[in-house]
Amino acid sequence: MDPDSVFDAIGNRRRRRVLLSLSRAPDEVTADELAVEIAAIENGIDPSKVGSDDRTPVYIALTQRHLETLDGVGAVDYDDRSKTVTSTDATEPLAEYIRRLQTACYKPKSEEST
Repeated sequence: MDPDSVFDAIGNRRRRRVLLSLSRAPDEVTADELAVEIAAIENGIDPSKVGSDDRTPVYIALTQRHLETLDGVGAVDYDDRSKTVTSTDATEPLAEYIRRLQTACYKPKSEEST
């Protein structure tokens, strides 16, 4: 994997969320399932409350751009025909890297305002 391509790929918040979600999934995940999960996170709602208006723009962005980008660098395996995503050998190490960065950069709400 080319480091510059990988850093570019994980520079996007939705792509990072895909990797984190996929690292927790036991099998393949559909683009629709990812769209619901990401829309719930972005809107601060329970996934069961995600409606079409929230899900559709995320689904379109995932299937037209983000999943192909992650597939292109080898971070995931995306099947455009079935709209399914599976882990590769790189998925978990990248997800762990993202988790470590999130932890290192975490600032509690009370500290953000000071």
